Parts: sequence; structure tokens; C-alpha cells
Amino acid sequence: MNATIRVAGIVKESIVDGPGIRLVVFAQGCKHHCAGCHNPETHSFEGGELMSVEEILEQVKKNPLLDGVTFSGGDPFEQADSFAILGEKVKALGLNVMTYTGYTYEKIIDGIKTNSQWKSLLYTTDILVDGKFDLNKKSLALKFRGSSNQRIIDVKKSLKLNQIILVV
Repeated sequence: MNATIRVAGIVKESIVDGPGIRLVVFAQGCKHHCAGCHNPETHSFEGGELMSVEEILEQVKKNPLLDGVTFSGGDPFEQADSFAILGEKVKALGLNVMTYTGYTYEKIIDGIKTNSQWKSLLYTTDILVDGKFDLNKKSLALKFRGSSNQRIIDVKKSLKLNQIILVV
């Protein structure tokens, strides 16, 4: 069976959603509803369009300049199983994966005890931007995040050392 993702949109080349040149997949569906959200149209779980993982992967393969793929939203962890499959295929192409989520790293680590899909997505993610957007902590000076409470986490090092390691 071919996995599908409910997608709000795709940006084929971005330099603001992670390091290097990235294809960005915006997940449709988010439970967080952060005040001042940059993408409020992605909140509904009914919107967007269904795309197969293979359709998205074909777009990735068309651009040899990509450094990686970013999963944004909405919240990719609401469709963790399909995003994990896409992430594994992206990594097989030699690209890195960056995931944005309103959940904190600690909440995800706690959640993987009962949610194997969250574990799969976390383990295929290289860089995680975690935490809800906080309008009171918004800053345009921040790189790759909207508010200062959000962290940019090196997932592989954090898992290995069993503590959060931030990307500098």
C-alpha cells in the first residue's frame, strides 16, 4: 500500500526553512492552534490535498540542488507514520530531514512509549524545531524559528546522549 500525506502545500526551494536549499512539505492538520500562527490555513484536518509519498519523492528527485527536505505544517507529527516513510526515502537519497512540530521534544520522547509512529518520525529526523509558536516571544531575528521558546535540536546527538543537544 502506498502511504499518503494530507498536504497543505509544497515549496520546491526554500532557504528559510532549514539549512541549505530545501523542499518543504506543509502538513495539513494541527491541534495546537497557536495565536499568531504563520500558517493558520493548515489547522483543519479536512483541508489540503492527499498526495502519495511517491508523488512527493518525485518532486524531491527533480532537484539535484537540494540539501534536504523540511516537514512543516500544520504538524507533521499528526501524520507521523506517512512522514516517517517519506523521511526514510529522503534519507536514502542522501538528503537530511528537518521537522517542525508544536510538541516539545520531551512530549515526543514520552509519547513514543505508546506511539510507534512518533518514534519512527523522530528517529528519521535530523533536526527538530520543537514547541508551540509563542506570539509574546516572536522575533524576526531568529533563524529557522518564529519564537524564542522554540528550540532547534540535533536529534541524533540528543538520542545518543539522552539529553537535548541544540544546533548552534
